[in-house]
Amino acid sequence: MTPETLNVQEQEFYLAQINIALMKAPLDDPIMAVFAAALNEINAIADQSPGFVWRLQTASGNATDIRAYPDPRMLVNVSVWQSVEPLRVYVYKSLHGEFFVRRRQWFEKYQGEHFAMWWIPAGHLPTVEEGKAKLEYLTLHGDLPEAFTFAQPYPSPASPVISLQNMTSTSD
Repeated sequence: MTPETLNVQEQEFYLAQINIALMKAPLDDPIMAVFAAALNEINAIADQSPGFVWRLQTASGNATDIRAYPDPRMLVNVSVWQSVEPLRVYVYKSLHGEFFVRRRQWFEKYQGEHFAMWWIPAGHLPTVEEGKAKLEYLTLHGDLPEAFTFAQPYPSPASPVISLQNMTSTSD
């Protein structure tokens, strides 16, 4: 997908995410058949989801052909969203969520960070290498504004900072 086809609203920062998964077998193996058959539908739901901006894909319409790791069974997904909440809704409450809870049917339990989010300036498309660096950062430092998870999301750098001092009321 090219920058010209982004689903963009005017805002200063967008949320990038990467997730990786180690398949139990090659995508054309019978054990992967249900997952492989649903991939286009799940991606189409993402494309139409509120808050969706962009996702990494090849001419095939998905990213399963992209080899970001030495093991060819490792899948990588990179996407951009307007904020954390629309991504959370897509991940857990759409058809994707139904497959997510069944992920052990198709994917090995991965030893290490497999999901990271971070804020990017408007107009920037995250790369796989950038995403891999965010996973590594998360492994080394835990959830921080530079890379975080749903367990401890950080607000956009453009979000207003509310001072507790300004929120206290004074009586005259």
